[in-house]
Amino acid sequence: MIDMRAPVTDLPILLQDVGYRVRDVAILDGVSLCLTEGAPTVLIGPNGAGKTTLLRVGMGLIRPTAGQVTFGGRSDVPPSRRAIVFQRPVMLRRSVAANIEYALSTAGFARGEWPARVAELLDVVGLADFGHRPARRLSGGEQQRLALARALARDPEVLFLDEPTASLDPAATKAIEDVVRAVAVRGIKVVMSTHDLGGARRLAGDIVLMHRGRVLENGPATAFFAGPRTEEARRFIAGELLV
Repeated sequence: MIDMRAPVTDLPILLQDVGYRVRDVAILDGVSLCLTEGAPTVLIGPNGAGKTTLLRVGMGLIRPTAGQVTFGGRSDVPPSRRAIVFQRPVMLRRSVAANIEYALSTAGFARGEWPARVAELLDVVGLADFGHRPARRLSGGEQQRLALARALARDPEVLFLDEPTASLDPAATKAIEDVVRAVAVRGIKVVMSTHDLGGARRLAGDIVLMHRGRVLENGPATAFFAGPRTEEARRFIAGELLV
């Protein structure tokens, strides 16, 4: 008998009036946001705007101190269908391939599947010839791509990226952006933060502008850059500091 039930999904991820406080400091303040399938959602805003905390809440690493987060209409869902790459990923003291094998083992893949999966993931991130190299001897951009491969080893539905191109040169930035595009084409929802407005223009389907823990603007990237609705957005796009 064929099971006609729809597959379980974590999307949409819905944040409803979410707050997150540390002592008396509001890191997130009344954030309402709906993350749906499709092109990447890019979070922009100055340092301290709450972008990283929002990614952690969406991943399920921290619980909001106010409001509610649901995943596909469900709450308290384990992050088995989500993965996150932090701005400064830690490389295991192993080869590039062994880093991915470790991720595959923790994701529950059978050992017999590892060689094909490792080869596929290295190809996706442009490190096909790097499998035997020590991971900690890679360049910063190469390590970031390896971190992306480890995250993809979980076969996620949603991939959160925290400043994936920070401090990288143009060539390394392009390599990361190429991976993000390839991942999005595969149907994985990418939610990423960045300070790079050029990267946001190139990658985003939707833009979320944050400042002081609040969402100031949220909508299609083309509309945001063509006609920002708030003064803060206009200033930010113009390169002025938001304090």
